[in-house]
Amino acid sequence: MPIVSPIPSNPLADGRQSERALIIRRGVQRMLLAMNAHVLPELSLASGRRADLVAIMRNGEFWIVEIKSSVEDFRVDRKWPVYRQHSDRFFFATHPDVPASIFPAECGFILSDGYGAEIVREAPEHRLAPATRRALMLRFARAGAARVTVAEMSGVAVPALDGESD
Repeated sequence: MPIVSPIPSNPLADGRQSERALIIRRGVQRMLLAMNAHVLPELSLASGRRADLVAIMRNGEFWIVEIKSSVEDFRVDRKWPVYRQHSDRFFFATHPDVPASIFPAECGFILSDGYGAEIVREAPEHRLAPATRRALMLRFARAGAARVTVAEMSGVAVPALDGESD
């Protein structure tokens, strides 16, 4: 009889993301970390939608990055306009085999190869209302803290970020 653990080994690997999407995500996360952003993948928003990546930047801005691994993936997705209500800037991210021309010009665009990523088109700023920003900050902080707790309970070493300079 298998032993069932109440603590999943990787709570972010739920089988919904394709291998290509995870590769794109890795490159975008590396870019955002190099920009001194803190990133949470698969964050549930107040609207009930789940954002592929939510980043809080050094200046306090929230960015949402929606990952699209194919033309078909983009064509069938009609939920992305909702993400603008939960971010200061909204980006699409993909890989070099997906044509950039399919993505709306009013959104930012990131190209990722899995090892890194580059912002090809900056996202226009649309500042969050103060109450929305506060609610998103609490959601981000609680989700991040919960993930650290789950990781530590699973025996995963979580590095301290005490020496971080702001």
